[in-house]
Amino acid sequence: MTAAVRLRQARLAYGDRVLWDGLDLDVAPGEFLAVLGPNGSGKTSLLRVLLGMHPLSGGTAEVGGEPVRRGSTKIGYIPQQRAVDTSLTLRGRDLVGLGLDGHRWGPFALRARAARRDRIDAALTSVGAAGYAKAPVGLLSGGEQQRLRVAQALVGEPAVLLCDEPLLSLDLAHQRVVSALIGERARQSGAAVLFVTHEINPVLDQVDRVLYLVDGRFRIGPPAEVMTTETLSELYRTRVEVLRLRDRIVVVGAEAETTAEDCRHVREPAEELR
Repeated sequence: MTAAVRLRQARLAYGDRVLWDGLDLDVAPGEFLAVLGPNGSGKTSLLRVLLGMHPLSGGTAEVGGEPVRRGSTKIGYIPQQRAVDTSLTLRGRDLVGLGLDGHRWGPFALRARAARRDRIDAALTSVGAAGYAKAPVGLLSGGEQQRLRVAQALVGEPAVLLCDEPLLSLDLAHQRVVSALIGERARQSGAAVLFVTHEINPVLDQVDRVLYLVDGRFRIGPPAEVMTTETLSELYRTRVEVLRLRDRIVVVGAEAETTAEDCRHVREPAEELR
């Protein structure tokens, strides 16, 4: 089976600063990979590489068996949740439609318009957003807007779904709803998911494997293997205690207790390179 995402001996560096080197990674169709690590470890930069927005410093990267390129229709992208101007009159269904043909201009034939409408309706229904398809995006809540962004990313039936901290600014209930939507739709469509996050607990039920990046070092494996005291202590090069409390993972660092996905208190972070 062709990997949905494949990196071989991938290296990314900015001058003398190496974010990661020698990264070999295969992400299978339908697999959910959580990408974790402190700010500045290169999580978002990895997505930028796969989007064709930044070249590797060494090695190769492929999506769907082909070299990465900008504007690939094989990729769906869900950005961070950001505030939207309340005066924005763009309707929910129009936002979703941009994921289908926002890169193209020109008139559509009647049959093409009908097919387009059906695909948008199906995407809206699949994420539970049909009820506000005609509502102005600026008047919707953060959780409702993220549902639309999930639909927008999925409407083109991508082979790979790249998620850049899509749970930021959402409350816990909406975090779980959005992550479950992404996981469920990815499994149904066979799309591979690379999910950048500081917060693994809301997506823990969805995750197949973890890629943990710290200061140029990395580990890849199931959460039970990567999210351990031994592994994180080795990555951070300082003592890190990993505790499991019911269905949550908690990390106790050198100075403060944090969740496993946010070890920014373990050592001083650098600014995330985007």
